[in-house]
Amino acid sequence: MASSSGLASGACADVAVVILNWNGQDFLRRFLPSVLAYSDGAQVIVIDNASTDGSVGLLQREFPAVQLLQHSHNLGFCEGYNVGLQQLASGFQYYVLLNSDVEVTPGWLLPQRELLEQHSQIAACQPKVRQYSADAAQRQLLEYAGAGGGYLDRLGYPFCRGRLFETLETDHGQYNDARPVAWATGACMLVRATAWHQLGGLEPRFFAHMEEIDLCWRLQNAGFEVWYHGGSVVYHVGGGTLHKSNPRKTYLNFRNGLALVYMNTHAQELVGTLSTRLLLDWVAAVRLLTQGSVADFRAIVRAHWHFLRQLPYWRQRREKFPPLRRITERAGVYRGSLVRAYFGKGKKQFSDLEPELLS
Repeated sequence: MASSSGLASGACADVAVVILNWNGQDFLRRFLPSVLAYSDGAQVIVIDNASTDGSVGLLQREFPAVQLLQHSHNLGFCEGYNVGLQQLASGFQYYVLLNSDVEVTPGWLLPQRELLEQHSQIAACQPKVRQYSADAAQRQLLEYAGAGGGYLDRLGYPFCRGRLFETLETDHGQYNDARPVAWATGACMLVRATAWHQLGGLEPRFFAHMEEIDLCWRLQNAGFEVWYHGGSVVYHVGGGTLHKSNPRKTYLNFRNGLALVYMNTHAQELVGTLSTRLLLDWVAAVRLLTQGSVADFRAIVRAHWHFLRQLPYWRQRREKFPPLRRITERAGVYRGSLVRAYFGKGKKQFSDLEPELLS
């Protein structure tokens, strides 16, 4: 482990901006300069997940101000962060989980930190996330993985303000507000350190995908709030680790989606929600099979089998972090079905859903 001495100085000196890296040398070279330049004195830390592409050498040669933590093998996204943050020196009040493929902008961090400083009940926050591109018009699009804040429909399907399925909105300032949401994107999430450790960080069995939604749902169940701050902007490449068409990603999304709903849904809403999710998963699987996506079909079947086989573990986690809030008691929830609204009713913009938002 290589470390700079002491904590940083500046407006955000109590913030650790933590990037989990796995073979992301090109992203580090491209985006670390903006993180170092625009983070208002925060300590920038890279946790390396046993990269083999020269990332460690690059950091040691070109970015000596960055604190480096090294894992001996790839722990995945969740345990990579969990183990890494346990190794940090005390003194940080906040952590930022920042993807290596994110370009930050001047003033991206301080507004979020000030929001959490002013409101002790807020445990996590995300900025506005736009699409990274060399094309000016493309850079105005809200990005798939975070956009204007994370929401859930009544069945636990995630979506964002400014992004419904493949429909991305252009940023015209319509999401420049600050407001409670259901979840903050793991591509760039500021989280209160005490809340992180209280809930044990990210769910280790998830490995990757939907882990931030689970954490934010648990935070709400524990009495905290999760917010979005549109006064802060970053740009995200997306798909830097697993492309959306990768069967491995299909498997993780479907298995983790079922576990997410099982662990966090209130007892009186669980049976109906989970059974409907299982049915819709099979509809999606059959549709993929008829389209010739055999690998994705098999990934969904495997996801269901592994979810059921691991049910004792998911039950144990549910009991450790009991889901205390009903759908009507959580922020950022759409009372209808997103699938039905988008594909059945043609509701392609977030504004089409607003009349049915619970909060």
